Amino acid sequence: MQGIKEIIQEAESLPVEERAMVIDSLLRSLNPPSAEIDREWLSVAKRRLAELRSGSVKPNPGNEVFSKIRKRFGE
Repeated sequence: MQGIKEIIQEAESLPVEERAMVIDSLLRSLNPPSAEIDREWLSVAKRRLAELRSGSVKPNPGNEVFSKIRKRFGE
């Protein structure tokens, strides 16, 4: 049986797309998806999109958001 170091080395040697698939699979094994939570997130996303399209909320420019994050976390 392979040790953890060998498994990691083998995974690191995979093409990026396959590494992403391994990561996704491992994460799903730790935190299985929930159809109920997915439906709730979809509802929130649709509502927020409707708010943006209607103009009832204004988006924040990405560069401003990232600037605030960098200032907050000292980077």
